Amino acid sequence: MKVLLIGSGGREHALASALKRDPSLEELHVAPGNPGIAEIATCHATNTDDNAAVIALAESLGIDLVVIGPEKPLIQGLSDDLRKAGFAVFGPSKAAAEIEGSKDFAKQVMRDAGVLTAHSFTCETREEVERALDTFGAPYVVKHDGLAAGKGVVVTEDRAIALEHALLSPRVVIEEFLDGPEVSLFGISDGKNILAMQPAQDFKRAFDGDLGPNTGGMGAYSPLPWAPDEIVEETLEQVLKPTIAEMAARGTPFVGLLYAGLALTNKGTRVIEFNARFGDPETEVLLPRLQTPLAGLLLKAATRDLKDHPPLQWSDQSAVTVVLASDGYPMSPKVGEPLTGINPIEGSEVFHAGTTLDGNLLKSSGGRVLAVTGLGADLTEARDKAYRVISGITLRGSHYRSDIALNASIAEKGN
Repeated sequence: MKVLLIGSGGREHALASALKRDPSLEELHVAPGNPGIAEIATCHATNTDDNAAVIALAESLGIDLVVIGPEKPLIQGLSDDLRKAGFAVFGPSKAAAEIEGSKDFAKQVMRDAGVLTAHSFTCETREEVERALDTFGAPYVVKHDGLAAGKGVVVTEDRAIALEHALLSPRVVIEEFLDGPEVSLFGISDGKNILAMQPAQDFKRAFDGDLGPNTGGMGAYSPLPWAPDEIVEETLEQVLKPTIAEMAARGTPFVGLLYAGLALTNKGTRVIEFNARFGDPETEVLLPRLQTPLAGLLLKAATRDLKDHPPLQWSDQSAVTVVLASDGYPMSPKVGEPLTGINPIEGSEVFHAGTTLDGNLLKSSGGRVLAVTGLGADLTEARDKAYRVISGITLRGSHYRSDIALNASIAEKGN
């Protein structure tokens, strides 16, 4: 099988690494890729915002399956154009990707599907915003309606900050605060059937102790030893299946990766948000644990053939990912700094997220630069490997959290 993967971040590096393990894979091509991906796949400097250019590349390579990593090309309809050109595509249509592209649309889908979520108001004027803020009270949860690269959400006790954030967007969703631990749970769908993956937890805040601004994610771990045993089955039956059925009923079947962000509240599980693609950095802990061959799995989904697919198989190992971020991230990351000391050890992987080559010199090119994943018999061993590797990497002014999966590993040892 010849696969073309679209994207250039840590998520795509993890996807590429997992795809390479599938014995059915003959060739792996990535557009545009990054220096880390280039070590395991053939990268093409194609403008992935240009749908015609991507189609021409796929045609020239004789591609059997296109896998779209980031949300932007999905929202721009790349899946639709590739399908019209005759390609099998893992990634939802433009219409289906609105479940991530619009918070208000996602709320409508959940309402019609009977999926439990936070009560909310969609607001377009200052008066509506102020009324919604006062209705729910603190903590205030304000979400920009459109794509915001994981940074369009503010949760704050300060009403003035909430109001300021709301007024930055012409349309916002303001909702009640959902208390309780957050969990990410993905499902792989063929438009009618969906297979649940294992749960993961990510860390959104920039600094230790969940302090600082929201980010795209500073780390993650899986499995979750503290999570209810029934979380996967309950989420599959109460969230994933009803959502896929509702999308199909609307005439916009969802073919791809449905990401459910969940809050485990004292009233039960509630959906915080949906994304239309593999989450980052959760992908960097989930795919190293996945034993089911990935290329064949995604092709089955892309060709609407998951009905009789067996449950996914997983390693018993634990995985912990720690993200190395540039100086100034997430507000104003500094790029172009030399990057040295990347030396993975056995049971670890280093996924490139924001890197570039300047001649032979590796440099930072984004806010999140690397995602370092450790694998071990338990979370403690996995954490140890991830932190041993990341502590040896040199990038001026960079920072990373030192508490990824710490509390969960302590609790696991206590049990």
